[in-house]
Amino acid sequence: MPAAPDVLLLHQAAHGEAKIRPLLEDELPDDAELVVAEDEADSLEAIADAEIALTFALTEDQVAAAEDLEWVQAMNAGVDDYPTDALAERGVALTNSAGIHREQIGQHVLGYMLYFERRFDEGIRQQRAGEWDHYDAGELGDETLGIVGVGAIGGRVAELGQLFGMDVVGTKRDPSTAPEAVDECYPSERLDAVLDQADYLVLACPLTDETEGLIGGEELARLDEGAVLINIARGPVVDQSALIDALDDGDLRGAGLDVSDPEPMPEDSPLRSMEHVITTPHIAGSTPHYFDRAIELFAENYRAYVEGEELENRIV
Repeated sequence: MPAAPDVLLLHQAAHGEAKIRPLLEDELPDDAELVVAEDEADSLEAIADAEIALTFALTEDQVAAAEDLEWVQAMNAGVDDYPTDALAERGVALTNSAGIHREQIGQHVLGYMLYFERRFDEGIRQQRAGEWDHYDAGELGDETLGIVGVGAIGGRVAELGQLFGMDVVGTKRDPSTAPEAVDECYPSERLDAVLDQADYLVLACPLTDETEGLIGGEELARLDEGAVLINIARGPVVDQSALIDALDDGDLRGAGLDVSDPEPMPEDSPLRSMEHVITTPHIAGSTPHYFDRAIELFAENYRAYVEGEELENRIV
């Protein structure tokens, strides 16, 4: 019986070796080895005869150097920076880690919504100003949650919104596969139907040619002026200048942004200092359970690969 294939951890993921190695030792066959590339040169040398690579990023040079590569497992969900065309040309499979972010990002979105609905921004302002004045706050159950991209993350956001009594609407390529937590689901081209209803608009779609600049001036103008935009997708999904204008003109109630365009958010960006904007530095996916979930998914795919079965979350 042939030996189980080794796994190459590219240098883009080597920082996680201390957590990844013991997890993989519990999952991989005894005759499979974890090979770790420490730097860019190591990666280029090791990938030449690697069959399976595990990574957070991949370059054109690495693909060009790979002679025996069959499968790349991305430990991130977004693969918009991966050379997918080059992988496809070489017949190399690419799978992502979609689904392992749903819990922590769902909670992050919920935190944004509670921040605005319970007006924590006003509480923080008063605290810093030394004030103590009563102010009114709302309930999420009175609001409509709109989700652009009801995938694994968007589905969890929908479930949390439903728990708080929110009406939930969203878009999905195949609306028939939407989870029960979504009251009304529309195909992607019916974004207008979601914009017309959403009090909280959550962007949870991948960055593609179709979604780049998806939310621009016209779309923002379609939202109610009391609406809040929440972006945990990718910065370029939103026209940043149009968003700044809408917030500046009072056409939006606020924005919760975990991503920006570009990243890091420029120091002189007005979004950094706007009263009704809360930003986090692309950490919505952060969780102490990240590597556990990522390696569990990888291990399932490793077994499928060895047995010649279909890989989960295959992109290419």
